[in-house]
Amino acid sequence: MVVRTGAQRLAEDRGLVPDGRLGLITNFTGVLPDLTPTSVALRAAGLPLTALFGPEHGLRGTAQAGASEGEGVDPDTGLPVFDTYLRQGRELDELFSGVDVLLFDIQDIGTRFYTYVWTMYDCQQAAARLGMPFVVLDRPNPLGGVRVEGPLLQPGFESFVGRAPIPLRHGLTVGELARQLGAATVVPMDGWTRDSAGTGMPTGMPTGLPWVPPSPNMPTPDTALVYPGTGLFEGTNLSEGRGTTRPFETIGAPYVDDRLVPALSACGLPGVIFRRTWFEPVFSKYAGQAVSGVQLHVVDRDAFEPVRTALVMLRVLNELYPDDFGMLPSLDRLWGSDSLRKALEAGDDPLDLLPAATTPAGWVRPDVLLYEGLYEGMAR
Repeated sequence: MVVRTGAQRLAEDRGLVPDGRLGLITNFTGVLPDLTPTSVALRAAGLPLTALFGPEHGLRGTAQAGASEGEGVDPDTGLPVFDTYLRQGRELDELFSGVDVLLFDIQDIGTRFYTYVWTMYDCQQAAARLGMPFVVLDRPNPLGGVRVEGPLLQPGFESFVGRAPIPLRHGLTVGELARQLGAATVVPMDGWTRDSAGTGMPTGMPTGLPWVPPSPNMPTPDTALVYPGTGLFEGTNLSEGRGTTRPFETIGAPYVDDRLVPALSACGLPGVIFRRTWFEPVFSKYAGQAVSGVQLHVVDRDAFEPVRTALVMLRVLNELYPDDFGMLPSLDRLWGSDSLRKALEAGDDPLDLLPAATTPAGWVRPDVLLYEGLYEGMAR
């Protein structure tokens, strides 16, 4: 069954949102199943859309990580475009002075340190300060809604890659997450269930929706699947594959040699096999240098555990290359505490940091009915 997103439902029924001037927080992933931009569809449906607000990477997605496109005019609708990236407090509130209702329609990938949910959170907080309705047009979690992995973010480690205590792989849709984080109205999807991520994912969203790469370094659903784990390599001196055609599936550094793949293969990690590879990033770490590394090949997406896999990789790298392997300050922000860095520094097994239960204490279980029955047809 093809899922009907919240955006599609709103384009067909304008009564799903409050009256007033609408501002839409969106980007190039905000599209209907036929790839019509949500902004265009809402205007065609007669909704009073008056402004667009872009996140990291910008409305069109031309900016790399850590950048945005700035402000301007959207050529598709003629609407003004405002840049929310890294704006908070009064500066963010002032952006919304010309609207009465805020809508959010951006594709998330189900990982805590992917910044779109924190754009949502910051804008949600601004709406609360302004007494303005905040409405999420819900979209699928491409990792599905059954699995949760990794610990919660700890107090004192909040940043734009994690503002609130949620796991690395949170198992929720953006609508569910918005309800978890604060006051929000959700236009739910039709036809989505918690087990909607399946074997169809490599050729597109398993929901029948087209896959639109959510950012320049998230080209395929395969990338999204490994990202909750291998995204941690951004906090090390290894290349996480930025500047290659397989970012986050390819990890390497000049000091990696032919010992790595046999050592990883001997660990018996479920759902994944490893291949030695060589690559030359065109930007980011080791740009223009030929480096050696490993490519992850997920062979069973249901068995694969991205966070566990990445922790084993970090442990093995630390053991094989103690004089070369290094960690960056950003690792603490990505992990959500300093426990991973300290474990690796001490030579401890980072797998001991994973919650003993499938779902960390203090977090909602995604396999039970959540949020006043937002998705009553979910799998159990």
